[in-house]
Amino acid sequence: MAGLNKVVASYEEALAGLSNDMTVMVGGFGLCGIPEGLIAQMVKTGATGLTAISNNAGVDDFGLGLLLKTHQIDTMIASYVGENATFEQQMLSGELNVILTPQGTLAEKIRAGGAGIPAFFTATGYGTPVADGKETREIGGRHYVLEPSLTADFALVRAWKADTMGNLVFRKTAANFNPMMATAGKITVVEAEHIVEPGELDPDHIHTPGIYVNRVIQGTFEKRIEQRTVKASA
Repeated sequence: MAGLNKVVASYEEALAGLSNDMTVMVGGFGLCGIPEGLIAQMVKTGATGLTAISNNAGVDDFGLGLLLKTHQIDTMIASYVGENATFEQQMLSGELNVILTPQGTLAEKIRAGGAGIPAFFTATGYGTPVADGKETREIGGRHYVLEPSLTADFALVRAWKADTMGNLVFRKTAANFNPMMATAGKITVVEAEHIVEPGELDPDHIHTPGIYVNRVIQGTFEKRIEQRTVKASA
């Protein structure tokens, strides 16, 4: 069983093989559930020409915003520009190629990629610029758009708990894009809040089996809040 231990000791080892012009999926929703340390390590690698697949791109000085600031991302496939002024500026100036994708469609494109499904039909986006250049078809009296699935060279995932064999448990909002991305990377790297021994995770509670995971690293997280809203004092 020791040969199935997927835990690595450093972020350099976790991202070994990442190079220019690769496609990278990055889990999370807003700033919730993002693999903070792995993103910071991507900046350190200096890899450029990256295509990043993520629901959004963090904020200017955190998350994927760090990679936008250093101009390491050439293309963003995302559903939401969010609170990132750098993302917005680069998109509007044409410096960054942005493929805006409806959120549910983005999720299904990733899920389908992980399941080995090359494409699927969806009604979302028909009759809008989302459908430009894509095959459409009428099925049962309704019009649909053919959407290709998505896979990546690397999938960077944040888990609440992982065991040393790569079985994963996600928590609350962090379970949004992370589980499906974990299945869709040629190399899936998991940054975990807690790493436990095999057998400590209840099999009925495992969201992603370790067969999808290549590397696991213990992370430390800032867990920044994107928009802090508090009640005024009395």
